[in-house]
Amino acid sequence: MFQQILDPIAGSLVISALCAALPLVLLFVLLGVFKVKAPMAALAGLALSLVLAIVGWQMPVNQALSATAAGIFYGLFPILWILVNALWIYRLTVATPWFEVLGRTIRSISNDLRILSILIAFCFGALLESLAGFGAPVAISAAMLMAAGMKPLKSAVVSLLANTAPVAFGAMAAPIIALNGVTGLPLHDLSSMAGRQTPFIALIVPLLLVFIVDGRRGVKQTWPVALVAGVAFGLAQFVTSNYFAVELTDVVAAVVTVAAVLLMLKVWQPKEIVGVEGAVEGAPESAHAAVAVTAGSRGAGSGAGATAGSAAATTVPTDNTRPEPRQIWMAIAPYLIIIAVFSVAQLPFVKTWLGQVGSVTFAWPGLDITDSAGKPVAATKFKLDHLKATGTLLLFSGLLTMVLYKVTASQGLRIYRDTLVQLRWTIVTVTAVLGLSFVMNLSGQTTTLGFALASAGGFFAILSPLIGWIGVALTGSDTSSNSLFGQMQATAAEQTGLSPVLMAASNSSAGVMGKMLSLQNLAVAAAAVGLDGAEGTLFRKLIGWSLGLLALITVLIFLQSTPVLGWMVP
Repeated sequence: MFQQILDPIAGSLVISALCAALPLVLLFVLLGVFKVKAPMAALAGLALSLVLAIVGWQMPVNQALSATAAGIFYGLFPILWILVNALWIYRLTVATPWFEVLGRTIRSISNDLRILSILIAFCFGALLESLAGFGAPVAISAAMLMAAGMKPLKSAVVSLLANTAPVAFGAMAAPIIALNGVTGLPLHDLSSMAGRQTPFIALIVPLLLVFIVDGRRGVKQTWPVALVAGVAFGLAQFVTSNYFAVELTDVVAAVVTVAAVLLMLKVWQPKEIVGVEGAVEGAPESAHAAVAVTAGSRGAGSGAGATAGSAAATTVPTDNTRPEPRQIWMAIAPYLIIIAVFSVAQLPFVKTWLGQVGSVTFAWPGLDITDSAGKPVAATKFKLDHLKATGTLLLFSGLLTMVLYKVTASQGLRIYRDTLVQLRWTIVTVTAVLGLSFVMNLSGQTTTLGFALASAGGFFAILSPLIGWIGVALTGSDTSSNSLFGQMQATAAEQTGLSPVLMAASNSSAGVMGKMLSLQNLAVAAAAVGLDGAEGTLFRKLIGWSLGLLALITVLIFLQSTPVLGWMVP
C-alpha cells in the first residue's frame, strides 16, 4: 500500500507545492514560450510528473506506471471515444451534399452580416462545438462568414469570440465528463453548476458579436435579436444541463436558439441591412485553399488544427438559395437523430437497463493508495461504461445517419479511419495530459498543491477562475485544463470551506474565456481566412474581450461562493 505524503520535499508544504507545480510549469513554458507542439509538451510534463512521483513523493514505481496507464485508458475511454465518434458523424455529413444544404439554409435566412454572425458563429458554431469541438467550429464558421461577405480579419475575430459559451459542454460534454473523472464529484452536480454559470456569458456574447461587426450602430439596431439569441441559448443550456442530459446541452441550446432567431426574424427586422463589406480579400476559393493548408501544416502538430482544417476545407459554399423543406429536414437529420437516441437512453426503463448491463466498476490493477489521512483514494476505482457511454450512443447515432444518408459500410469505415488519422496528435495529447493528471492526483502532488493554494482562504474563489482561464489559454482545451486542475480546485475548495463542486465547475466555465487566445485556435482561425501569420493581431484584438468576460464570470463565481448567490450551488 502507498500512503500519500503531504509535504515530502524538505518537510515543507511550500517547497513541496513548488515542486508539484513543476510539471505544469514545464507544460506551459514549452507551449507558451518555446511554442513546442502540444503532444511533445504533454509527454514532457508526464515524464517529469513520473520522476517527481517516484523520487519526491516516494510512490512505488509499479503504482506510478499503473496510475499512468489508468490516465491513458481514461483518456481513450470515455473522452476520446466521445470525440472520435462525434467527429465521425460530422465527417459523415460533410461527405454528403447535406452539410452544404445546412449551411445554405442558414445563409439564406438573412443577408445582414450582423444577423449572420449570430446564426453562423454563435448558433451553428455551437452545433459544431457540440459534436466536433477542438477548433473545428472556429475554422468552419470563419470560412462561412468570409464567404458571406465579411472581411477576413473580422470573420476570424467573430468566430473566435463566439466559441466561448458552448465550450464547457462541447464535444458531447467531454470537459464536464473529464472533470467528473478526475475529481470523483457527481457528474450531475458538475453539469448543473456549470449550467448555472455559462448561460450568463451566453447572454452577452451575441451582443458583443454585433458590436464587433457594426459597432454601436449594430448594437442599437440588432439588440432585440441578439438578446433573444442569448436568452434562448442560456435558458436551453440551463434546462438541459440541469434537468435533461449533459451530453446534449449544446445540441439542444443551438437548435433552440436557431428556432428562436428564425421566429424573431419573422416578426422583426433591423432598420438597415449591413451587407458585404466591400471586396473580400482572397475570395471564397482562396479561403477554401487556405483552410485546406491548415490540416497539412499549421494544425498537424496539435491535432486540433488538423481537425479543424481538414473539416473546414469542404465548407465554403457560395450558393445562398433557400433549400426545399424536405432538404432542410434531411440536412438537420443527424442532429435530430442524436437528440432522439440520447432521449431514448434517458427513458427510465432504458436508463435502468443500461445502468445494469452497460456499466461496470472495478479496482484498477496495481493501485492500492490512501491519502495522507489514511483514507482510500476514490480514483483507484474505475467505472467503465460500455453500452451507456456517450461515445457508444454517438456510434449508434452515426450508424443511423449512415442508413439515412445511404452511406455504404466501406465508405463509413473509410471515414472512420480518416477520422482516427486526423485526430492522431489529439489522441497523443489528450492521453498524455490525462496520464499526467492521474499521476499527479494519485501520487499526492495535486493534493499538496491544493493544500498550499488553500492558504489563500476565501480569496481562492477569485483565484480559481483565473487558474482555469490560464489552463485553457495555454493548452487550447477545456477538457485538458479540467484534467490538469480539476482535482486541485476541488482539494483547495475543501480546505478553504468552499464548495468543491462550485470551484471544479468554475475551472471549466471560466476557462473557456481563454480558448479564444489559445495558440491552436488562433492559428486555425488565421489560416481559415487566408491570413497566415496574423495570430498576433488576432491576440491583440481579443485579449481585452477575453479578460473582460473573465472578470464578469469571476464576479459571478465569487458571489456564488457567498450567501448572496450561494443558493445557486447544487
